Amino acid sequence: MDKTPVNISPNLIKHYADYLRLELSLSDNSVEAYCHDVHLFLQYLESQHHSTEIGDITQQTIENFFAYLYDLNIGATSQARILSGLKSFFHYLIEEQITDKDPTELLTSPSVGRHLPEVLSYEEIQKMIDSIDLSQPNGHRNKAMIEILYACGLRVSELIGLQISHIYKDDGFVRVIGKGDKERLVPIGKSSLRILFNYIEGERVHINVKPKFTDTVFLNKRGSGLTRQMVFLIVKDLAKKNHIEKSISPHTFRHSYATHLLEGGANLLAVQQMLGHASVSTTEIYTHISDELLRDTMVNYHPRFKNSKSAETTD
Repeated sequence: MDKTPVNISPNLIKHYADYLRLELSLSDNSVEAYCHDVHLFLQYLESQHHSTEIGDITQQTIENFFAYLYDLNIGATSQARILSGLKSFFHYLIEEQITDKDPTELLTSPSVGRHLPEVLSYEEIQKMIDSIDLSQPNGHRNKAMIEILYACGLRVSELIGLQISHIYKDDGFVRVIGKGDKERLVPIGKSSLRILFNYIEGERVHINVKPKFTDTVFLNKRGSGLTRQMVFLIVKDLAKKNHIEKSISPHTFRHSYATHLLEGGANLLAVQQMLGHASVSTTEIYTHISDELLRDTMVNYHPRFKNSKSAETTD
């Protein structure tokens, strides 16, 4: 089977939709959801310049797709639904004898529990920033982006939506529009501001900015805003250039920001506020505080532990 190349195409997805509607009697909403998942996978293959031929799709291809979804902050629940949609699609292909291979067969739904991204050390982050060639087009922009991702712990959506008018240079804060359009103020250091304004008042000035993006900080060469995918690729290229083997994404800088703050002794509630988390429990999970740090905090600050230490000293 698969001797005659068959590509995942809009026409094939249309036939799949007919199968879902006519043979499985699924509702229009269900058909639309299943087809959306396949379209999303097709768009990913095309964006990665990967073959859309069914015979070329392997389990590793599917796993790489879900790693891509994770880096775009697609949650475990949504990932599980998308996997279900792909499993249904490949089941249809086998039933129609279009293929005899199911690359989703051995894949299980992602755990609803949060899988934490790896943490970069301060030295690794600095190495990435220092490696950016400022003489190249977008050099100052890319340096400012990585700097702000780490210095302010922003989500990638918050980074690409950052406005010049939301930077309070004299006060040392940036106003961030987070999930659900919730606003928060995040402190920013002088060195980070200097790097940011080296881009805004230098490289950015020479861009022919489209009217819609006059207040947007980070732009592409055509004067429009950046996409998540563009930032993702820039981070991946920098990691590769610096021989960093960890699986990282823009989100890794946010995670590193919180982890480094907490390991340095920052107040958990303050970190929660700066990250824009609605619940402190989210911050605790997100920053994966080490058992040693938790125990040290208890020993140093809880009255019972402090009393125990005093008793040990007097014995």
